[in-house]
Amino acid sequence: MDLNRKISGGIYLVVDPSLGLEFILSTIKKAIAGGIDVLQLWNNWNNEQNKTVVIEAICAIAHADNILVVINEDWQLLRTTSLDGVHLDDIPEDIDAIKQSVSKPFVIGITCGNDLTRIEWANKNHLHYISFCSMFPSPSAGVCEIVNKETVIKARQLTALPIFVAGGITLNNVDELPAAGIDGIALISGIMKADDPQATTEQFKQKLADLKTLNNETVIDE
Repeated sequence: MDLNRKISGGIYLVVDPSLGLEFILSTIKKAIAGGIDVLQLWNNWNNEQNKTVVIEAICAIAHADNILVVINEDWQLLRTTSLDGVHLDDIPEDIDAIKQSVSKPFVIGITCGNDLTRIEWANKNHLHYISFCSMFPSPSAGVCEIVNKETVIKARQLTALPIFVAGGITLNNVDELPAAGIDGIALISGIMKADDPQATTEQFKQKLADLKTLNNETVIDE
């Protein structure tokens, strides 16, 4: 896996391993064909699952298309598997200790809410991207607060890091997202529960491209 490939935006697929390996591998393959850019393995396991087996199977498929795979929270798995990075839900007590304990380069992202001080922490500690959750109400968003559109717009002024948005995003409401500053969209059920994951991924990519075009046109007008 070429870690020189940067996370710059695009469609970020979050996979729930509790859905079963056969199902998620099939869906991931279709989503890859549709053009996903990043893949996260959500830390939600069945008791009988072998984490290493699941991770390596997913990494094998994703890495064949040069797609980075990150794990939600459980950064220790970086030391024993082919994972490329970790996505943090909260600021850890000692990020430097985590970096030192993993004997390979890896990417780090973090979930943000309306508290913009987390952006300062992400900048200071040289993270690779941030993700805002939740933009809309969603069962998978859990305890995430609803993020104000103005927060995302303000974040773009505070950081050069790629900004993803997540939580309750569908093809029906994606046009309601703030165009300014969004680099990518993170999705779980929007793709994992789609009748046609490939076609749905392609549609989300086009929606994202339209948002970026709208943002560029707005900047030019100003």
